[in-house]
Formats: sequence, structure tokens, C-alpha cells
Amino acid sequence: MGTSAGPAGRRRRAWRRAGTGVAVAAAGLTAASAVLVPARGDLSLAGVVLLYLVPVVIAAMVGGWVPAVAAAGVAGLLVNYFFIVPLHTLAVETADDVVVLVVYAGVATVVSLAVELAARHRATAERRDAEAALLAAASTQPIERASLTRLLEQVRLTYRMDTVALTDDGRTVEEVGPPPRGEPVLSVAAGGGVRLIGWGPQLFAEDRRALQRLAATAARTLQTQRLAGQAARAEELAQIDRVRAALLGAVGHDLRTPLAGIKAAVSSLRQSDVEFSADDRAELLATVEESTDRLTTVVDNLLSLSRLEAGVLSVHSGPTALDAVVARAVMITDTHGVAVDVDIPDDLPWAEADAGLLERVVANLLSNAVAATPAGRPVVIRGRAEDDRLRLLVIDHGTGIAAADRDRVFAPFQRLNDQAGAGLGLGLAIARGFTEAQGGTLTPGDTPDGGLTMTITLPVAAVRPVTP
Repeated sequence: MGTSAGPAGRRRRAWRRAGTGVAVAAAGLTAASAVLVPARGDLSLAGVVLLYLVPVVIAAMVGGWVPAVAAAGVAGLLVNYFFIVPLHTLAVETADDVVVLVVYAGVATVVSLAVELAARHRATAERRDAEAALLAAASTQPIERASLTRLLEQVRLTYRMDTVALTDDGRTVEEVGPPPRGEPVLSVAAGGGVRLIGWGPQLFAEDRRALQRLAATAARTLQTQRLAGQAARAEELAQIDRVRAALLGAVGHDLRTPLAGIKAAVSSLRQSDVEFSADDRAELLATVEESTDRLTTVVDNLLSLSRLEAGVLSVHSGPTALDAVVARAVMITDTHGVAVDVDIPDDLPWAEADAGLLERVVANLLSNAVAATPAGRPVVIRGRAEDDRLRLLVIDHGTGIAAADRDRVFAPFQRLNDQAGAGLGLGLAIARGFTEAQGGTLTPGDTPDGGLTMTITLPVAAVRPVTP
């Protein structure tokens, strides 16, 4: 609020407090008179005066010294009217009665002022405690993204401000409370162009001194947050550089190797002074074809990873037959002579999946399983139904993966068992990403007699398509 709204609000609160004190005094004096007047023959004048002092003290506690002094004056008149001879008049005949009334008025006034001062000291002490607690909390709490907002909100509540803001060279950095209107009642410099600004009631001078320290604390919090943000950004850039270096190193190796094979084979075939036999030409052309397939795999993996990380992977899920997907995956995978034992029941429910993505997942897992399986042992692909989920297991009998490394192998550019020539290390990352994009999971486990079992879990299709 503006500067006019602050003092006006403060005056309204003061009037409300004084009005409450007057109401309490009136009620207390009325009650005291109702009790004391009928029993005045049994009470001494000193006892009556002391009992009339009670509502005066209560009025001082509730409404301050002004209604308390007024209540003391009214109480003196009541004592004179009802208890000092001649009764029902304001005349005083004896010096003793005058002394009693004068002493009562003085004591009541002093007590009222003492109660008011005690209340002010108590309020000041509470404010100091709140300030100390606020400064201690701001100094000891860890700096995080919400620290500055929390500090300004605590300042706003402690000093009953409407809106509190922190500015830097005139630009608002953080603000709490409703949108401010008018001129601020508080503007404290914190150094370096930073200022603590507040809208609300006017503050005492001692409040402003405490706010000076709080403004400095807020400025330090702002500076620490900025330094933390710069450090986080630097770490993020460093991580990006590490990933880029890993990518360039891996891609450089996996692109150069097949390109070198293609270059050597094509250069040999182009030599006019060498006569190649049909078998030699077939072998060189097979080298070109194999190297081209490797290049295609590298490019496909990089494109797939980029789509996953960008969140633009296109998924078209629908009822999918697992046996058909597995059959296609086995056909497109070079198993290097390793036997693949497929065990998928004919009555297995259909899965809710993207057939193309799932085929790619199975092919990647099968390729890894073939590479890990020792000679003479088959790779097993098994399908099972459990409640409303389907599980597709790709089982090998290799060395397996240690439990501590099972999350690491799904990270990009991590080569399984660090095998030389094992590719970019994207196969498992892409397999998990494609599986999760279809609403499934991919988890590694141990093969009972040694090796690794990769389990794909997918939801069962709600509707099975009708075969014409």
C-alpha cells in the first residue's frame, strides 16, 4: 500500500484497541459497582478503592494507557458518589477522603502507565526475538532455489508488511505478497545496487535497523544463489562436453572401421592391373555389404537415441503378437551361427505394443545375447503371461552382469563388459527407452545356471484383433 495507507491503517488499529479498552473498562466498572454498592456497609473505603483498581488495570492491558486513565477517573467519581459521605453527591467532607481519592487517582495512573510500558517492552522483546530467529534461520539454512522467497516471506510476516521485494539496480529479483500499489514505506540498501523494499504500515526506527541486517542477508542469499546457478551451469556444460567427447570418440571409431573396410574393398575392385577371381570379388563385395550394414546400424542407433532424448519418438501401440515380432527380430539379426531357441506359446495373449519398436528391442537384446553366449550354448527367447502383463525373456549363458553394474549398462556409450568392437554401446539404452515408450519395462536378472536374462514386461492388449 502507499504511504497514506500505512499511517491510516495504523491509526485504525490504535482506535480499535482504544475502543476495546473503553468497552472493557465500562463493563468492569459496571460489574464492580453492581457487586460493591450493595455491600458497602461491610467494606472499608480502602478495600473498595483497591477493587475498583482491577478494571483499570485490565483496561490498561487491553486498550493502553488512555482508556485506563479515563477508567481511573470514572472509578474515582464512582467511589465518591457511592461510598464517600455524603452519599450520592460529589462533595468530600473530610481530608482523609480527599487523600484516599487523590492517592487512588495517582496509583491508578501510575499502574496504567506501567502496564502500558510493560506491554510495549514485551512487544519489543517479542519483535527482537523474531528478528533474531529470522536472522539465525537466514544464516544457517542451506541455500537453495526457494531460500530467497522464504526469507522475504518471513520478513513480510514478521513486520506485518503487505508486500516485500528485493531489487537489483531497480529490477525486481524476487517479490512476495500481492502486487504493490503506491510508494513503498521501506527501502533499505543492501549494497551492490540491491535494495529491500516493502509496502505496508510505517515502521519504528529500531525496526529499520534490524531490516538493514536482513537486507544484507537477503543480498548474500541472492549472491549465493547466483553463484550456485553458475556452478550448476558450469557442471552441466562440463557434462555436455564429456558426453560430446564420448560420442565423438565412439562414433569416430565405429564409423572409421567400416568406412576403412569399404574403402579398401572398393579400391581393390577398382584396380585395373589386378585380376580377381570370382571368389575374391564375392568376398570383397561381402566386405562392402557387411561394412555398410554396420554403418547403417550406427546411424540408426544415433538417430534413435536422439529421438529418445528429444522426446519426439513416435509410438503407435496396438495389439501385437509376440511370436511374430520375435520371428522377424531373429530373421534380421546376425546370430553368427549361435542357435536361438524360441519358446512362445501359441495361445499367449497379444501385447499392447508398437510392433516396429518392439522388434528393434528384441533384435538389440538378441544381438547382445549372441555376443555373450559361449560356443555350443543357445540363446533362449521365452514368452509368458502373468495376470495382465506379458513377459518376454531373452536368456543367454555368458558371464552375466554384476548387480552393481546393471543400471550403468543402460547408459549411452557404455559397452557391455567393455568388449572391443562391441559398437557404440547404445543398444541397451535404446532397448530400454523403446520399451518404456510403449508402457513397458526392461530389467536385467541372473540366468539360473549362469548368464544374463533380460525381461521385457508389457501390458496385455485389451482387444485382440479378429483374423479374417
